[in-house]
Amino acid sequence: MTIEKTALAPGQEAPGEQATTPGTAPRSRLRDNRSAYSLLAPNLLLIGLFLLVPLVWSLLMAFQAKRSFGLGEWSGLTNLSRLLSDDVFWRALLNTAIFTVATVPLSVGLGLALALLMDKALPGRGVFRTIVYLPIAVSSLVVSLVGLLLFDESIGILNGVLRDLGVGPVAWQSNGALAMLSVVVMTLWTRVGFGMLVYLAALQDVDSEVLEAATMDGAGGLDRIRHVVVPWLRPTTFFLVVINMIWSFQVFDVVYVMTNGGPGYSTTMLVTYAYDEGFGPSRNFGYGATVGLVLLVITLAITAVQLRVNRRQEA
Repeated sequence: MTIEKTALAPGQEAPGEQATTPGTAPRSRLRDNRSAYSLLAPNLLLIGLFLLVPLVWSLLMAFQAKRSFGLGEWSGLTNLSRLLSDDVFWRALLNTAIFTVATVPLSVGLGLALALLMDKALPGRGVFRTIVYLPIAVSSLVVSLVGLLLFDESIGILNGVLRDLGVGPVAWQSNGALAMLSVVVMTLWTRVGFGMLVYLAALQDVDSEVLEAATMDGAGGLDRIRHVVVPWLRPTTFFLVVINMIWSFQVFDVVYVMTNGGPGYSTTMLVTYAYDEGFGPSRNFGYGATVGLVLLVITLAITAVQLRVNRRQEA
Protein backbone atom coordinates (compact mmCIF):
# COMPACT_ATOMS: atom_id res chain seq x y z
CA MET A 1 0.00 0.00 0.00
CA THR A 2 1.48 3.31 -1.02
CA ILE A 3 0.57 6.76 0.13
CA GLU A 4 0.79 9.48 -2.44
CA LYS A 5 1.74 12.89 -1.24
CA THR A 6 0.02 15.73 -3.04
CA ALA A 7 2.26 18.58 -3.95
CA LEU A 8 1.28 21.86 -2.31
CA ALA A 9 1.50 25.22 -3.91
CA PRO A 10 3.87 27.74 -2.34
CA GLY A 11 2.22 29.23 0.80
CA GLN A 12 -0.56 26.58 0.91
CA GLU A 13 -1.03 24.72 4.27
CA ALA A 14 -1.44 20.96 4.44
CA PRO A 15 -4.93 19.78 5.51
CA GLY A 16 -5.19 19.38 9.29
CA GLU A 17 -2.20 21.59 9.91
CA GLN A 18 -2.56 25.01 11.49
CA ALA A 19 -0.01 27.68 11.56
CA THR A 20 1.01 28.59 15.09
CA THR A 21 2.70 31.74 16.10
CA PRO A 22 4.53 32.32 19.35
CA GLY A 23 2.12 33.45 22.13
CA THR A 24 -1.07 32.26 20.38
CA ALA A 25 -1.63 29.18 22.62
CA PRO A 26 -1.29 31.05 25.97
CA ARG A 27 -3.66 33.76 24.71
CA SER A 28 -6.16 31.08 23.63
CA ARG A 29 -6.00 29.37 27.04
CA LEU A 30 -6.46 32.72 28.79
CA ARG A 31 -9.49 33.46 26.63
CA ASP A 32 -10.96 30.02 27.39
CA ASN A 33 -10.34 30.47 31.12
CA ARG A 34 -12.09 33.84 31.09
CA SER A 35 -15.09 32.32 29.35
CA ALA A 36 -15.22 29.44 31.84
CA TYR A 37 -14.98 31.70 34.89
CA SER A 38 -17.60 34.08 33.48
CA LEU A 39 -20.01 31.15 33.14
CA LEU A 40 -19.19 29.88 36.62
CA ALA A 41 -19.37 33.29 38.26
CA PRO A 42 -23.15 33.35 39.01
CA ASN A 43 -23.04 29.93 40.68
CA LEU A 44 -19.85 30.74 42.58
CA LEU A 45 -21.44 33.97 43.80
CA LEU A 46 -24.57 32.16 45.02
CA ILE A 47 -22.50 29.44 46.72
CA GLY A 48 -20.42 32.08 48.45
CA LEU A 49 -23.42 34.12 49.61
CA PHE A 50 -25.74 31.33 50.71
CA LEU A 51 -23.28 28.58 51.76
CA LEU A 52 -19.81 29.78 52.63
CA VAL A 53 -20.74 33.09 54.30
CA PRO A 54 -23.42 31.50 56.59
CA LEU A 55 -21.02 28.63 57.35
CA VAL A 56 -18.23 30.96 58.45
CA TRP A 57 -20.74 33.16 60.30
CA SER A 58 -22.12 30.16 62.20
CA LEU A 59 -18.60 29.04 63.07
CA LEU A 60 -17.88 32.46 64.58
CA MET A 61 -21.20 32.54 66.46
CA ALA A 62 -20.48 29.13 68.01
CA PHE A 63 -17.83 30.83 70.14
CA GLN A 64 -19.95 33.81 71.11
CA ALA A 65 -22.69 34.65 73.61
CA LYS A 66 -25.23 36.01 71.18
CA ARG A 67 -28.93 36.21 71.98
CA SER A 68 -30.24 38.81 69.54
CA PHE A 69 -29.34 40.56 66.34
CA GLY A 70 -26.19 42.62 66.63
CA LEU A 71 -22.68 42.03 67.83
CA GLY A 72 -22.07 39.20 70.27
CA GLU A 73 -19.47 38.72 72.98
CA TRP A 74 -16.71 36.16 72.69
CA SER A 75 -17.31 33.36 75.16
CA GLY A 76 -14.63 30.87 74.16
CA LEU A 77 -15.66 27.25 74.72
CA THR A 78 -18.65 28.05 76.95
CA ASN A 79 -21.20 26.83 74.40
CA LEU A 80 -19.28 23.60 73.80
CA SER A 81 -18.97 23.04 77.55
CA ARG A 82 -22.72 23.48 77.98
CA LEU A 83 -23.31 21.09 75.09
CA LEU A 84 -21.54 18.24 76.86
CA SER A 85 -23.82 18.51 79.88
CA ASP A 86 -27.03 19.22 77.95
CA ASP A 87 -29.42 16.27 78.30
CA VAL A 88 -31.68 17.57 75.52
CA PHE A 89 -28.74 17.67 73.10
CA TRP A 90 -27.84 14.03 73.84
CA ARG A 91 -31.50 13.04 73.48
CA ALA A 92 -31.65 14.83 70.13
CA LEU A 93 -28.44 13.09 69.05
CA LEU A 94 -29.89 9.69 70.05
CA ASN A 95 -33.16 10.43 68.22
CA THR A 96 -31.24 11.44 65.10
CA ALA A 97 -29.21 8.23 65.23
CA ILE A 98 -32.36 6.10 65.67
CA PHE A 99 -34.09 7.95 62.85
CA THR A 100 -31.05 7.44 60.58
CA VAL A 101 -30.79 3.73 61.35
CA ALA A 102 -34.52 3.30 60.69
CA THR A 103 -34.74 5.28 57.46
CA VAL A 104 -31.50 4.67 55.53
CA PRO A 105 -31.63 0.84 55.16
CA LEU A 106 -35.37 0.86 54.47
CA SER A 107 -35.11 3.67 51.92
CA VAL A 108 -32.36 1.89 50.00
CA GLY A 109 -33.83 -1.62 50.33
CA LEU A 110 -37.39 -0.65 49.37
CA GLY A 111 -36.07 1.48 46.50
CA LEU A 112 -34.15 -1.53 45.13
CA ALA A 113 -37.13 -3.86 45.56
CA LEU A 114 -39.49 -1.48 43.76
CA ALA A 115 -36.93 -0.88 41.00
CA LEU A 116 -36.60 -4.63 40.39
CA LEU A 117 -40.39 -4.88 40.31
CA MET A 118 -40.88 -1.87 38.03
CA ASP A 119 -38.15 -3.11 35.66
CA LYS A 120 -40.48 -5.90 34.62
CA ALA A 121 -43.36 -5.59 32.16
CA LEU A 122 -46.26 -5.19 34.57
CA PRO A 123 -49.76 -3.82 33.89
CA GLY A 124 -50.14 -0.24 35.14
CA ARG A 125 -46.40 0.13 35.66
CA GLY A 126 -46.40 3.80 34.64
CA VAL A 127 -49.20 4.69 37.05
CA PHE A 128 -47.50 2.89 39.93
CA ARG A 129 -44.18 4.61 39.17
CA THR A 130 -45.94 7.98 39.25
CA ILE A 131 -47.56 7.24 42.63
CA VAL A 132 -44.24 6.21 44.17
CA TYR A 133 -42.32 9.13 42.68
CA LEU A 134 -45.02 11.77 43.35
CA PRO A 135 -43.73 12.87 46.83
CA ILE A 136 -40.42 13.92 45.25
CA ALA A 137 -42.18 16.18 42.78
CA VAL A 138 -44.11 18.08 45.45
CA SER A 139 -42.88 20.17 48.33
CA SER A 140 -41.76 18.35 51.46
CA LEU A 141 -44.02 20.71 53.39
CA VAL A 142 -47.01 19.37 51.47
CA VAL A 143 -45.93 15.80 52.24
CA SER A 144 -45.63 16.74 55.91
CA LEU A 145 -49.14 18.18 55.91
CA VAL A 146 -50.41 14.98 54.31
CA GLY A 147 -48.70 13.07 57.12
CA LEU A 148 -50.38 15.31 59.68
CA LEU A 149 -53.73 14.64 58.03
CA LEU A 150 -53.09 10.89 58.17
CA PHE A 151 -51.72 10.58 61.71
CA ASP A 152 -53.63 13.28 63.60
CA GLU A 153 -55.14 11.66 66.70
CA SER A 154 -58.43 13.59 66.56
CA ILE A 155 -59.26 14.01 62.88
CA GLY A 156 -56.66 11.78 61.21
CA ILE A 157 -57.69 9.40 58.47
CA LEU A 158 -55.96 6.39 60.03
CA ASN A 159 -57.67 6.76 63.38
CA GLY A 160 -60.99 7.28 61.58
CA VAL A 161 -60.54 3.96 59.76
CA LEU A 162 -59.47 2.23 62.97
CA ARG A 163 -62.56 3.55 64.79
CA ASP A 164 -64.80 2.22 62.02
CA LEU A 165 -63.09 -1.17 62.34
CA GLY A 166 -63.67 -1.15 66.09
CA VAL A 167 -59.97 -1.11 66.93
CA GLY A 168 -60.06 2.32 68.52
CA PRO A 169 -57.81 5.36 68.09
CA VAL A 170 -54.02 5.06 68.28
CA ALA A 171 -51.90 7.66 70.11
CA TRP A 172 -49.83 8.63 67.07
CA GLN A 173 -48.85 12.01 68.55
CA SER A 174 -48.95 11.55 72.33
CA ASN A 175 -46.88 8.35 72.38
CA GLY A 176 -43.17 8.95 71.76
CA ALA A 177 -42.43 5.69 69.91
CA LEU A 178 -45.53 5.97 67.70
CA ALA A 179 -44.74 9.62 66.95
CA MET A 180 -41.25 8.58 65.79
CA LEU A 181 -42.84 5.78 63.73
CA SER A 182 -45.18 8.22 61.98
CA VAL A 183 -42.25 10.51 61.11
CA VAL A 184 -40.24 7.55 59.77
CA VAL A 185 -43.16 6.35 57.62
CA MET A 186 -43.69 9.74 55.98
CA THR A 187 -39.94 10.16 55.43
CA LEU A 188 -39.76 6.78 53.72
CA TRP A 189 -42.62 7.81 51.44
CA THR A 190 -40.58 10.80 50.27
CA ARG A 191 -37.36 8.82 49.70
CA VAL A 192 -38.35 5.43 48.30
CA GLY A 193 -39.35 6.95 44.97
CA PHE A 194 -35.96 8.60 44.58
CA GLY A 195 -34.15 5.35 45.33
CA MET A 196 -36.39 3.49 42.89
CA LEU A 197 -35.66 5.98 40.12
CA VAL A 198 -31.89 5.84 40.63
CA TYR A 199 -31.89 2.05 40.76
CA LEU A 200 -34.06 1.84 37.63
CA ALA A 201 -31.48 3.86 35.73
CA ALA A 202 -28.64 1.70 37.09
CA LEU A 203 -30.42 -1.54 36.19
CA GLN A 204 -30.25 -0.63 32.50
CA ASP A 205 -26.45 -1.00 32.72
CA VAL A 206 -26.51 -4.55 34.13
CA ASP A 207 -24.96 -6.83 31.50
CA SER A 208 -27.68 -9.09 30.11
CA GLU A 209 -25.06 -11.62 28.95
CA VAL A 210 -23.88 -12.09 32.52
CA LEU A 211 -27.47 -12.66 33.62
CA GLU A 212 -27.99 -15.17 30.82
CA ALA A 213 -24.79 -16.98 31.79
CA ALA A 214 -25.95 -17.15 35.40
CA THR A 215 -29.30 -18.54 34.24
CA MET A 216 -27.58 -21.21 32.13
CA ASP A 217 -25.53 -22.15 35.19
CA GLY A 218 -28.76 -22.87 37.03
CA ALA A 219 -29.09 -19.69 39.09
CA GLY A 220 -32.65 -18.84 40.06
CA GLY A 221 -34.19 -15.38 40.21
CA LEU A 222 -33.12 -14.64 43.77
CA ASP A 223 -29.63 -16.03 43.13
CA ARG A 224 -29.18 -13.76 40.09
CA ILE A 225 -30.26 -10.74 42.16
CA ARG A 226 -28.01 -11.68 45.07
CA HIS A 227 -24.86 -12.69 43.16
CA VAL A 228 -25.09 -10.55 39.98
CA VAL A 229 -27.45 -7.59 40.27
CA VAL A 230 -26.65 -6.43 43.82
CA PRO A 231 -22.84 -6.50 43.34
CA TRP A 232 -23.27 -4.75 39.99
CA LEU A 233 -25.26 -1.97 41.67
CA ARG A 234 -22.74 -1.44 44.49
CA PRO A 235 -21.68 2.09 43.37
CA THR A 236 -25.34 3.13 43.14
CA THR A 237 -26.05 1.66 46.56
CA PHE A 238 -23.09 3.52 48.03
CA PHE A 239 -24.36 6.80 46.57
CA LEU A 240 -27.86 6.24 47.96
CA VAL A 241 -26.56 5.31 51.42
CA VAL A 242 -24.42 8.46 51.61
CA ILE A 243 -27.13 10.81 50.36
CA ASN A 244 -29.80 9.24 52.62
CA MET A 245 -27.56 9.53 55.68
CA ILE A 246 -26.96 13.21 54.95
CA TRP A 247 -30.71 13.74 54.49
CA SER A 248 -31.46 11.91 57.74
CA PHE A 249 -29.08 14.08 59.74
CA GLN A 250 -30.63 17.18 58.13
CA VAL A 251 -34.29 16.17 58.65
CA PHE A 252 -36.39 19.12 59.77
CA ASP A 253 -39.63 19.90 57.95
CA VAL A 254 -41.40 16.55 58.50
CA VAL A 255 -40.58 16.58 62.22
CA TYR A 256 -41.39 20.26 62.68
CA VAL A 257 -44.81 20.00 61.00
CA MET A 258 -45.96 16.61 62.31
CA THR A 259 -44.69 16.54 65.91
CA ASN A 260 -42.65 19.70 66.54
CA GLY A 261 -40.19 17.48 68.38
CA GLY A 262 -42.77 16.08 70.79
CA PRO A 263 -44.23 14.61 72.80
CA GLY A 264 -41.63 15.95 75.19
CA TYR A 265 -38.36 15.50 73.31
CA SER A 266 -39.27 12.11 71.82
CA THR A 267 -38.81 13.22 68.20
CA THR A 268 -36.47 16.17 68.67
CA MET A 269 -33.64 15.96 66.13
CA LEU A 270 -30.37 17.88 66.06
CA VAL A 271 -31.61 20.29 63.40
CA THR A 272 -34.92 20.99 65.15
CA TYR A 273 -33.06 21.49 68.43
CA ALA A 274 -30.62 23.93 66.80
CA TYR A 275 -33.58 25.80 65.30
CA ASP A 276 -35.42 25.95 68.64
CA GLU A 277 -32.33 27.27 70.41
CA GLY A 278 -31.58 29.86 67.75
CA PHE A 279 -35.06 31.03 66.77
CA GLY A 280 -37.21 29.80 69.66
CA PRO A 281 -38.11 31.73 72.82
CA SER A 282 -34.51 31.64 74.13
CA ARG A 283 -33.07 33.27 70.97
CA ASN A 284 -29.67 31.80 71.84
CA PHE A 285 -28.02 32.14 68.46
CA GLY A 286 -24.58 31.18 69.74
CA TYR A 287 -25.72 27.90 71.27
CA GLY A 288 -27.90 27.07 68.24
CA ALA A 289 -24.87 27.64 66.00
CA THR A 290 -22.84 25.32 68.23
CA VAL A 291 -25.38 22.51 67.79
CA GLY A 292 -25.32 23.08 64.04
CA LEU A 293 -21.53 23.01 64.02
CA VAL A 294 -21.48 19.67 65.83
CA LEU A 295 -24.01 18.33 63.34
CA LEU A 296 -21.76 19.43 60.46
CA VAL A 297 -18.72 17.72 62.00
CA ILE A 298 -20.65 14.47 62.57
CA THR A 299 -21.97 14.45 59.00
CA LEU A 300 -18.52 15.08 57.52
CA ALA A 301 -16.97 12.38 59.70
CA ILE A 302 -19.54 9.74 58.74
CA THR A 303 -19.24 10.63 55.05
CA ALA A 304 -15.44 10.41 55.23
CA VAL A 305 -15.63 6.98 56.88
CA GLN A 306 -18.04 5.75 54.21
CA LEU A 307 -15.76 6.98 51.42
CA ARG A 308 -12.77 5.27 53.02
CA VAL A 309 -14.63 1.97 53.44
CA ASN A 310 -15.89 2.11 49.85
CA ARG A 311 -12.37 2.72 48.48
CA ARG A 312 -11.05 -0.25 50.44
CA GLN A 313 -13.80 -2.47 49.03
CA GLU A 314 -13.06 -1.33 45.48
CA ALA A 315 -9.29 -1.77 45.87
